[in-house]
Amino acid sequence: MKIAIRYYTRSKKGNTLKLAKAVSEAAKVEALTIENDLQEETEILFLVNAMYAFDVDNQVKDFLKRNASKIKCLVNVNSAASGASTLKSVKKVTDKLNIPVSDKEYHTVASWLALNRNRPNEDDLNRLKQFVEGVIKQ
Repeated sequence: MKIAIRYYTRSKKGNTLKLAKAVSEAAKVEALTIENDLQEETEILFLVNAMYAFDVDNQVKDFLKRNASKIKCLVNVNSAASGASTLKSVKKVTDKLNIPVSDKEYHTVASWLALNRNRPNEDDLNRLKQFVEGVIKQ
């Protein structure tokens, strides 16, 4: 099974990178930034992203447009200080591009300023690893 992991962050906090590394460890696949287009058709793409101003960044949308034909199933993994999921924003793009999206998503809160200190934490990352392993087994 061909699995890929792509992530996008513009934050210096490192929350999204922590999630991408946890996905990488569980899937045993290198996590790359969205600057790295998919080289072949991918059965599962773990897209690790974050909420910025109530939406996903335009660079995430551009990545999806460039790689739509190579994604058989997208699994959304995200964090946000607000607690909001990016799935709805991602689906707005994927629906237009006919990219199938798993109904399974991993979402956690993230620290930002005084909100959600030390999140994602080890428990969040361990739950994420279990989530990834479960997705891959199906």
